Order: sequence, then C-alpha cells, then structure tokens
Amino acid sequence: MKESKRLKFPNKSLLLAAFATCIGGTFQCGYNISVINAPTMHVQAFINRTWSDRYQANISENALTLLWSTIVSIFTLGGLLGVTIGGTLSVKLGRKGTLLSNNLFSLTAALLMGLSSSVGLFEFLIIGRFLIGINAGIGLCVEPMFLGEISPTAFRGALGSGTSIFLTVGILSGQVMGLNEVLGEEQFWPYLLSTTCIPAILQLLILPWFPESPRYLLIDKGDEEGCKNALRQLHGLDDCDSSLEDIQKEKSNLAGFQAKKPWELFADRSLRWQLLTIIVINMAQQLNGVNAMYFYADYVFLQSGIPLDKTPYATVGTGACECFTALTCGLLIECLGRKVLITGGYILMSICCIFFTLTLAFQNVSPVFPYLSVACVFAFVLSFGLGPGGVTNILNNELFTQTARPAAFMIAGTVNWLSFFLVGLLFPFIVIGLQHYCFLVFFVVCSSVAIYILLVVPETKNKTFVEIQNEFKSMNHKFPSE
Repeated sequence: MKESKRLKFPNKSLLLAAFATCIGGTFQCGYNISVINAPTMHVQAFINRTWSDRYQANISENALTLLWSTIVSIFTLGGLLGVTIGGTLSVKLGRKGTLLSNNLFSLTAALLMGLSSSVGLFEFLIIGRFLIGINAGIGLCVEPMFLGEISPTAFRGALGSGTSIFLTVGILSGQVMGLNEVLGEEQFWPYLLSTTCIPAILQLLILPWFPESPRYLLIDKGDEEGCKNALRQLHGLDDCDSSLEDIQKEKSNLAGFQAKKPWELFADRSLRWQLLTIIVINMAQQLNGVNAMYFYADYVFLQSGIPLDKTPYATVGTGACECFTALTCGLLIECLGRKVLITGGYILMSICCIFFTLTLAFQNVSPVFPYLSVACVFAFVLSFGLGPGGVTNILNNELFTQTARPAAFMIAGTVNWLSFFLVGLLFPFIVIGLQHYCFLVFFVVCSSVAIYILLVVPETKNKTFVEIQNEFKSMNHKFPSE
C-alpha cells in the first residue's frame, strides 16, 4: 500500500525540472504567438512614423502591410530553422545544454524588440521576431524529448503534457499582457514585446540546478555514474533502480547504433509506420481548423452581441478554455491513455465542424444561432486541447528509441512548422473561396486522422520505449513492405 501511495505523485525535483524546462520552451513559444496581436495598430503607427522621418514621405498601404506581415510571419521561418538544428544540437550539446543555450536567442530578441522604438529601427522587430522564432523551434523540438527522457514510465504522459499546458498558458499570458489594463497602451508596446526575456531568465536561474537527461548520459555518452546520479535526483532513491534497468535494456537493444540523421529514418523500413504516424499527426495539428476557429471567433462574438471593444476579453476566454483542457488532458492521460484522448478529440472536432458550418449558414434565421456558434467555438477549442493539442508531442517522443528520437523530432517539427506556414499563407484564400464551408474541409481532415489513429497507432500508456518499438515491429510483419 505504501508503495502505490508513493508512486501517485512524481518527485518534487522532477516537477521543478519539468517547470524550468517548459517555462523557457513551449511557454515562450505560445507567448510569442499571441503577444504580437495586441500591439498591431501601435507597431504599424511606429513603422509609419519611422518611414516618414527617414524618407520624408508616408509609407504606402501595401508597403506597410508587407512590413507588418513580415514581422508576424518571419517567426514561422525562424521556427522552421530552429527545428532543423534542434535535433542536431540536442545530440552535440545534450538536451539540457541545448535548452540553456537556446535562451541566447530570446534574450537577444527581447533586447532588439525593446530598443526598436527608441532607436527608430523597425528592422530590429523583424530580426527579433526571427530570433525568437528560432528559439521557439528549438524549444518545441528539444523540450518534449527532454521531458520524455527524464520521466519515469508511469508519469511520462502526465509530464509530457506539460508541453501543451505551458504552450496554452503562454498563449493566454500573451493575450492578457496585451490587454489595455496591462501593457496594451501605445507607449508600452516595446516593453510588451521585450517581456519575452522573463521566461528565459527564469529558465537560466532554475534549470542549471538539475541534471542532464539520464538516457542521454548513459546511451549517448556512456556515463553510467552520471546517469545514476541524475536518476537519484529526478526519480528518488527508491525508484532509480527500475528506471536504470529500463535504460540499460534500451541501451543493449541499441548497441552499435549511433544517433540517426533524418534521411536515415526515411530509409529504415522498420520505422515506416512510426514515421508516417508523426507526419500525419503533426500535419493534422495545424490543418485541423483550430486556427480557422480563432479567425472566426471575433466574427461570431460580434454576431452574438459582444461589443467590439470587449471581444479581446472573449478571446482571452477561449485561451483560458484551452489551458483548462490541456491541464485536464495532463490529469487524464495516464488513466485513459493516449489513443482514447487523441482519437476522441478528433471525433469531437469533426462533429463541431459540422455544427459550426450549419450555425454560420443560419446566422440570420434566428437570434439563437449566433449563440450556438459561440458554443461551437468553445466546444472545438476544448476538444482540441483535450486531445490533439495535448497528446501529439507525447506520441512524437514515445514512438521512437534514443538513437532515432532527435531526428524524428526534427522531421515532426519541420512538418508542423511548414503546415503552420501553409495555413497562414492559404487560409485567407480558403475563407474567401469557401467562406464558412471551409469547415467541411477541416471535417475531412479531423475524421480521416481519427480513423488512421484508430487503425494504426497502438496504445503507449505504461509501456517502455522498447515495448512500443516491439509493437510496431509486429505491425511490420502484418503489413510487410514487399
């Protein structure tokens, strides 16, 4: 009885290490996705003034739109670069070393964006957003990997969900900080954008007190003593022996293998189902319509009678909903498992797509429909947070062993950021062409992914990385490549 009680809660040291990892990783990413929205008008006014002072002429509307779009979207290009180097850095510098070094990008970005107004250089905003994008890309690549490797098998899902919890908390924090009552006034926008240094400083103060990934120390570096010390600190004295045995078993399985490159994964037939799975779920995470739902949120809030100046608070409400469901996902994932949550999430999102299309089509038929549309927005966001938003990164980590994991995260991250960029590029045209019927496209995406996961992806709850690999090996025998 005592044993089971003790296992109900992770070691405090492990929780603090996870907090330090997430605050400078996915929190930072989420914060910088949302914080740029609030000062849109103020930054555009600054660009106009700077252009006028520099060239003695007002900037054209097209040039202003182009510069603003560049400031916003270059974050995505930085993220794409970040994921392509994140896996390599995690092998060379270690998981912890990469996370700590990554803060150099966010501190430099905060400095440049904070100084941009006083020195009259809007170019600093472009460079700063690119650097903070690199930071986000590296963080999204290395943080889930580190969390998965420092966690005991029993808590791997719960701690892995910290990635999505902190991402949503970061998005919500950016929305709150941008309110007029906080730093949303015109004179404060440089301070608002430079607050990205706070999570970086927190990580630099806390994370150095915790060890490198035990798996990295033993499997990649061959440091058994360092691995034991790390396990004692992170898992406690009583649980470190079973964790060490699990890592040693994985090491003996990988004897003679070195860290793989991304192109080597594509050439390895034994990994084809895992690789296809992470490509499908990472594409779907961006193409499932959640960004479209946020795009329509302001419209449906206005239609339901919420005044224009109050819609930012309603948007904060949707962010709070996503935080709540990400936290709920973290609590449920070790009870219900990964497969139930992610499949259930996509099924619920498919249903919401149908209802949202219908309620938007009948907006003017009855005063009830705008309120039903609002309910659909919240239901869709809740379904996303409970399933795909929380589980995707955990599966990215669990479907691969140590030598393939960094390359797998590079592939998953590249697919994710490219899909994010594609949605930003094509979504406005999809809306113009299909209007609210665009959600039927998202219905096809969500339902197709739900069917794929049901048929292909095994449950990974409470299984070691070696056991998960063996499940996929048996699938390869069922569906031979030749």
